[in-house]
Amino acid sequence: MSPRNTEALLQRLTDLTISNRAAAQRLAALPHATLHLRPRPDAWNAVECFAHLNYYSDYYLPEMRRRMATSIHPPQATYTSSWLGNKFAAGMKPGPAMRKVSTPRSANPKNFGMEPTEAALAQFIKYQDETLELLQLAAKVDLTKTKTGISLTRFIKLRLCDTLRTVIYHNWRHVLQAERACQLEGEVAG
Repeated sequence: MSPRNTEALLQRLTDLTISNRAAAQRLAALPHATLHLRPRPDAWNAVECFAHLNYYSDYYLPEMRRRMATSIHPPQATYTSSWLGNKFAAGMKPGPAMRKVSTPRSANPKNFGMEPTEAALAQFIKYQDETLELLQLAAKVDLTKTKTGISLTRFIKLRLCDTLRTVIYHNWRHVLQAERACQLEGEVAG
């Protein structure tokens, strides 16, 4: 991959995170019944989307914070994604070519042992505030040389630039899914 501008990436990810947080705040104001609507019997409702995102934030936010705190690599004007990291990030990014991704059993809110509540939205909003803080910290380290673990296996490390993109695109993807689930109220009720 070719080098890209670090400042531009961090600004784009900051803007997306602010947008994700604002969407969650709008959804949090909706009635309980709307937040629990399912577009299809097998689809997640909005609350389940946020519970799923919180599951990953529980892992990735502390992991990124720890890796940045211990990084010895000073910030650089550019970053370079790895092939694998770019594939992970591109796979999460919403868009016309977006494909369905299988959720690991452990990350599926239907397997959490209890039904998620609206508290999942409040927790997600807190996690977005923490993500904004992490994006500021990321400006102080090398996004290419600072590596993070991934939740799927301990044998793979991703560059921080790729982890940030993957996590924030993943949030964006499921925030859009939650919004779509809530927009069905008129169709279901009418």
